Amino acid sequence: MNEQILQPNAAQLAEIEATCACSNVRKAARTVTQLFDEVLQPTGLRSTQFTLLVAVALLGEAPVMQLSRALVMDRTTLARNLKPLESLGLLTVEAGTDRRRHLVRLTEGGRQALARALPYWEQAQHQVVTRLGQEQWHALRASLKATMTLAQSV
Repeated sequence: MNEQILQPNAAQLAEIEATCACSNVRKAARTVTQLFDEVLQPTGLRSTQFTLLVAVALLGEAPVMQLSRALVMDRTTLARNLKPLESLGLLTVEAGTDRRRHLVRLTEGGRQALARALPYWEQAQHQVVTRLGQEQWHALRASLKATMTLAQSV
C-alpha cells in the first residue's frame, strides 16, 4: 500500500499554532515561569526549584515516586532537578529500606532558603494575580485544574 502523505498548508499550520492546547499552555507556562524566575533571581533559586522545595516541605520525607506524582513530573526529570538542590545542601536524597526507593528530605538549609525566597515568590504571585484580576485568576486556576484532570484521564 503506497499512501501519499499530504503536507499541511500555511493556513492549517497557522490554525494549529493558534489553537493547539499543548502549545498555548506551554507558552503561558514559560511566560509565567520567566516572570517568577526574574523576581526570584536574588534568592539564587529558579521558580522550578522553589516549587520543588515547597513540594518536599509539604510532603516531609517523601519517596521520589510520590514526589514525582505530586509534581506531575517524570522520575528522570525530577532526578535531574533534585541534583543541584542536593549539591547546594538544600535537600537530601537517600536510599530507603529498599535500594530502589529513594527518600527526599528538606535540610535545614533548604528550609532557610525557602523562607528567604517566600517574600520574592509572594511578590511574583501578587504581580500575576493583580494583572489578571481576582476573578480571572480564580477562573484560570479552575480551568487549569480541569485541564489537568482531563489530560490525566485520557
